[in-house]
Amino acid sequence: MTNITDAEEAGFSSDLTHSTTFGSSVQGYVRRVRGGDMGALPSVLGLVVLFIVFGLANDRFLSNLNMANLATQSGSIIILAMALVPVLLLGDIDLSAGVAGGASACVMGLAIVKHGQPWGVAVLAALLTGAVIGFIIGALVAKLGIPSFVVTLAFFLGLQGVTLKLIGEGGSVRVNHPVISGIANSNMSVLWGWITAAAIATGFAVLSLLRHRRKVAKGLQHEPMAVVVSHILAVVAILVVVTYILNQNRSVNANFPISGIPYVIPLVIVLLIIWTFILGRTTWGRHVYAVGGNAEAARRAGINVDRIRISVFVACSTMAALSGIVAASQVGKVSTSSGGGNVLLYAVGAAVIGGTSLFGGKGKASDAVIGGLVIATIANGLGLLARASYINFLVTGGVLLLAASVDAISRRRRSATGM
Repeated sequence: MTNITDAEEAGFSSDLTHSTTFGSSVQGYVRRVRGGDMGALPSVLGLVVLFIVFGLANDRFLSNLNMANLATQSGSIIILAMALVPVLLLGDIDLSAGVAGGASACVMGLAIVKHGQPWGVAVLAALLTGAVIGFIIGALVAKLGIPSFVVTLAFFLGLQGVTLKLIGEGGSVRVNHPVISGIANSNMSVLWGWITAAAIATGFAVLSLLRHRRKVAKGLQHEPMAVVVSHILAVVAILVVVTYILNQNRSVNANFPISGIPYVIPLVIVLLIIWTFILGRTTWGRHVYAVGGNAEAARRAGINVDRIRISVFVACSTMAALSGIVAASQVGKVSTSSGGGNVLLYAVGAAVIGGTSLFGGKGKASDAVIGGLVIATIANGLGLLARASYINFLVTGGVLLLAASVDAISRRRRSATGM
């Protein structure tokens, strides 16, 4: 059903490879890269290059203030890209995810402003709206056999009409509830920022060590302890650096200090942990990779392919609703253009740039995070350089085309080497 590369992308690489030393693990990784299994390596290297180039071109790019702005700007795109990963794993596409998020956020805004509902009820209504949209799309694709491109294109157009009907032409709904607006515009205290970072680092370290110990005890193939420790140290280093930078005062007005981690960052981290677990450690996640790798083989193995396909679209639109809520929090309103324009294209681009394959069966939730940062960094860096808008489109389009080309070439090399 799935080849070794697909399983490794799902997080099962330690079950399938056996290395006794750190050096042999590195050699194995190099062999996989040469064989076409590059994963997120190109996007990580690209992100490093972008940071170096923009950092040298403008001294404000690496400032505490801009790093916080970059995190906030990338939040909604990362979440929407994360929503698209399961759909792309099946080799499908959801062109309506952006406007589905906008329509769902519209429901939330109207529930708060016009109907006086508590923010929790309004958010739940938005998420249910997204789930219903996804169920209808999934049913049309799975049960009637209509290509996902056609179905979601129709919903892309239709949902914009729904939002227009709810709000009114040229209108908007202000989202000024403190909890909702605080998602993208408020920060954790410095103390809680460090506590959160320590908790995440400790949790990751404990789970990694326990998993390694369990595999050793059961005689399963496992990574060397040096590799496990290096992963832990890398995560801890990233958490410490990010937390330190964002906990510094970044206000341009000495009378009004601003410090702390924006709430959107822990939200993205929680979603990343959840989706990494779902895709890599649950039966449903394994079935998604199986269907994406070979739907017919998955069906013969007893997997309900239609159910998997419907559930994937439900998950996508529900996550899209959450992305729409974050976007509404950032701009402070929901309008008839929410989720439209290039929002969906940026999200698809983020997932593909991060390493998720358009051919299905290959990708991870972390791809959305890395790709979303690449997309946001390009827009943020070019904005600081005061370049014309068309340059942003050209550069982003070029990066996406390059990522798709790397994916296609990698796929050919994996087929040629039998990986």
